[in-house]
Amino acid sequence: MFSGIIEEYAEVVSVIKEQENLHLTLRCSFVDELKIDQSVSHNGVCLTVVKIENGTYTVTAMKETIERSNIGILKPGDKVNVERSMMMNGRLDGHIVQGHVDQTAKCIKIEDADGSWYYTFEYAFDKEMARRGYVTVDKGSVTVNGVSLTVCNPTDGTFQVAIIPYTYEHTNFHTFQVGSIVNIEFDIIGKYISKMIQYK
Repeated sequence: MFSGIIEEYAEVVSVIKEQENLHLTLRCSFVDELKIDQSVSHNGVCLTVVKIENGTYTVTAMKETIERSNIGILKPGDKVNVERSMMMNGRLDGHIVQGHVDQTAKCIKIEDADGSWYYTFEYAFDKEMARRGYVTVDKGSVTVNGVSLTVCNPTDGTFQVAIIPYTYEHTNFHTFQVGSIVNIEFDIIGKYISKMIQYK
């Protein structure tokens, strides 16, 4: 489990496809603190460390992860938001993030807000999935590439988030352009509430 408070961005060193799997090798500042079998969020996707070598570490993504996220389009040199799993002995600064990406979204607008930025994202909206909690609500939480954010101006299929300079500089938000594909995870609490309402 994660909080959506990104520690830093890692750099993709290599991407190797093996059958239906993708092996990603990355470099970040805390490589020496990692352990084999440790869970790390990569753009919001929970992946397991399988190798540590020469200041880099490797994780493996399987077919479902590749199809549901932007992991499959990563290439050497790309920046990936990373967060190690939560330690359950402190404050929850973001919101409860599982690391199970629900789908991708496309950046359709970036607005300069005189020091901050507004990003608008569009995703495939499905009424049945929305009834199950796969939807954004005003002032609710959403995870974009692993970053815990507050939703504003949601519609059926779009939502907006505000990004402050710190988040812009310390995550891969500064690399986004109109057309960029990102991972989104809807709020797990909203999913549970939607499920419980069905049994009333």
